[in-house]
Amino acid sequence: MKKSGFSAILLILALAPICRADLKKLAVSDVKAGPGLVQAAAVNNTTVSLERVVQAFDSQLIDRMHGTRKFDILARSDLKQLAKEGDAVGNIFKIPEADYILVTTLDDFQDYKETLALPTTGEQLAKRVVRLTAVGKIYDARAGRLIESVNVTREVKDAGTQFHSERNGDLADSVLERAVEQIADATANRVADVIYPAKIISKIDQQVTINRGDGTDIAAGQIWQIWALGAELKDPDTGEVIDRERLPVGKVRIVQVNPRTAIAEIVQDTGIAPGALAQLAK
Repeated sequence: MKKSGFSAILLILALAPICRADLKKLAVSDVKAGPGLVQAAAVNNTTVSLERVVQAFDSQLIDRMHGTRKFDILARSDLKQLAKEGDAVGNIFKIPEADYILVTTLDDFQDYKETLALPTTGEQLAKRVVRLTAVGKIYDARAGRLIESVNVTREVKDAGTQFHSERNGDLADSVLERAVEQIADATANRVADVIYPAKIISKIDQQVTINRGDGTDIAAGQIWQIWALGAELKDPDTGEVIDRERLPVGKVRIVQVNPRTAIAEIVQDTGIAPGALAQLAK
């Protein structure tokens, strides 16, 4: 077998989604920049910078969605390459039917420098600011309807005097990298929370286990609010069930984060039980 053919097989095995009965399949569409953002980039001559941010966001989002360990991921941006490599070795890459589709649009990208003159010395202090806003639309792939839309904004500031440019700097800059990582993290976690809200799966004495682990926004030291679920809430106009009553039943402090779960100690308990929802306290 030729080296190129062997490499193609390895690529297909590495990237093809592993369909497991216990996980829903999520198709992640490639990230796009909003039309208004594209037009603004053309006017400001920053199209290349915008394209690089979008490409980085696309890769990071796929990685973060996979890191939630809640879905079998089908990355739409990889399909052309997978199909090409499959043709090279005489195989047909089969696309499994998705349960959900995530369509993400970058709506805002700002990269600029703030300056402040000290009144006593006149010295100029500079701070670089990167702001990103993303909108993720979650669709039920089989019913063909929009389930939820998540809107996430992240702003990263980096103090210093050295800048590659005053606006829309090189993506290699650490502040831009951090901004892309943060927006991808936040988007992935919001999507996971919409489809699979965090829950208490075990309670022993003053300790509980939550079905959230590495790759999500859970971390040791955080305080999480626990909610018991009540009756279904229906929209009076459509009759659709849009939520359930949520009753606060306690708080817990995260003490250990494992690959797929987190251990927490109970801080306040007025009815915590397995199946209760868990949400990071504000």
